[in-house]
Amino acid sequence: MKLWLTLFLALQFAVSAYAAEAVPLAEDPAVEQRMIAITEELRCLVCQNESLAASRAELAQDLRREVRELIKAHKSDAEIRSYLVERYGDFVLYRPTFKPLNYLLWLGPFALLLGALVVLLRLVRRNQRSAAPTPLDPAQRKKAQALLQDPELHS
Repeated sequence: MKLWLTLFLALQFAVSAYAAEAVPLAEDPAVEQRMIAITEELRCLVCQNESLAASRAELAQDLRREVRELIKAHKSDAEIRSYLVERYGDFVLYRPTFKPLNYLLWLGPFALLLGALVVLLRLVRRNQRSAAPTPLDPAQRKKAQALLQDPELHS
């Protein structure tokens, strides 16, 4: 029993050692709400599959802090986004802008789909042409007639 109690206490101390410090509440709820709205549309540069608002990476925390400072400096949402795009590139945006640099990103899936449809059409047409029946030569025709007239097959 003492072994279990010791093990349980050791586990409790180990878990509490890994607990992260709570993030302090925002000074201004309006700034925090706007920061969350902006960072939901931005990609975490470390995680890459999470928004900047949801990421727990240190860089994401720094970027959220930077966004808060820009909000406090009375920058508009568009100015904040353009600042981050200038600094980190279009990759930081979940919805990149439609510009020549990103045409492949926007139009690539449609081009691949169109290419796949063209290949599929060609394969179907080639199969239809090769599946066309060839006419019987006279010897094959005679054999088929004999089989059709065979009384054993019809009983």
